[in-house]
Amino acid sequence: MSIEVKVPVLPESVSDALIATWHKKAGDAVKRDENLLDLETDKVVLEVPSPVDGVLKEIKFQEGSTVTSSQVIAVIEEGAAAAAPAPAPAAAAAEAPKAEKAESKEAPKGVDELSPAGRRVAVEDNIDPSKVAGTGRDGRVTKEDLVNAGKGGATAPAAAAAPAAKPTPGSRPEERVAMTRIRTRIAERLMQSKNSIAMLTSFNEVNLAEVVKLRKALGEQFEKANGVKLGFMSFFVKAATEALKRYPVINASVDGSDIIYHGYQDISIAVSTEKGLVTPVLRDVQDMSFADVEKGIIGYAKKARDGKLGLDDLQGGTFTITNGGTFGSLLSTPIVNPPQSAILGMHTIKERPIVENGQVVAAPMMYIALSYDHRIIDGRDAVLFLVDIKNQLENPQRMLLGL
Repeated sequence: MSIEVKVPVLPESVSDALIATWHKKAGDAVKRDENLLDLETDKVVLEVPSPVDGVLKEIKFQEGSTVTSSQVIAVIEEGAAAAAPAPAPAAAAAEAPKAEKAESKEAPKGVDELSPAGRRVAVEDNIDPSKVAGTGRDGRVTKEDLVNAGKGGATAPAAAAAPAAKPTPGSRPEERVAMTRIRTRIAERLMQSKNSIAMLTSFNEVNLAEVVKLRKALGEQFEKANGVKLGFMSFFVKAATEALKRYPVINASVDGSDIIYHGYQDISIAVSTEKGLVTPVLRDVQDMSFADVEKGIIGYAKKARDGKLGLDDLQGGTFTITNGGTFGSLLSTPIVNPPQSAILGMHTIKERPIVENGQVVAAPMMYIALSYDHRIIDGRDAVLFLVDIKNQLENPQRMLLGL
């Protein structure tokens, strides 16, 4: 019985998808729920699993093709898996030890440093990551690099060795690489924000000494009780949630000539991935505990690294928090994520001299920034919102008591 494999139903905001990678070819045996291909939308990479056990009979669209929601992309002959791998059992058995040896050789050469999707490509195609030129951050090898290497592309071992040779005097090498759909979408959203929002940024600084003390005093008990560490991020998320309640216009959005006030706090948390920045949403943060927030952030970070974020994870959000401090940023002006009206930027913590009770002391200080849509948010509300967050973080007991 022939079973059609279709593109998953895409949300209204996503018109089409690009076939990034086929993990099977026509004639291959497949198992139910085994990933057949990766679809790249302008927001996430989606895996398309096999609906049944069988043999991949036909591939209707090759890599690089653009497909739409519910379009048939392949056909599987159900129940034919047993007939497909029939040739030469003895030969297959003889090859098995070789394959195992090959995999055992690959592991020490960087397979463990790859993302799960990249690891799968390296193992399935028997590619040595140490011989592939990486195009990711800090020269890391991405899944796309491995796929290109498997096709004999520019990142294949032979090409990877080329940069080792001394360039000829006066050479000015260049490389033209097409943007991924996700990077293209990020660029479009950033330009939309800059062109459609009257954006302004206000700054303040926070003394995190009390938060540091609280984490040292209760961090171990918190981890034992909840199974997660007490990080700085949950303090900022909860402080922002309380401040958004007091200044609801910061939590609002613009729809044409209307202002929509949201009676809940769905906070987008910026997460960096190999493909770019994504903003999964913690929903109903006003009802979450510190432990819930920490678990939610850890869960999203893992899903982002594994390429498992779904479209639903990225939809909505009434306010965004981004933490450039994880990369060492001292100060920045974050860009609002429309249709939201504001974004809070965290930065690196630096010990700096400050004056307390007439004494100069060293304290763990952080600059914070609020970029906002000046069409609906006045400077007064933006500044008071930042001061509210500052007061909560410098007196965390107020936050714990909901003051």
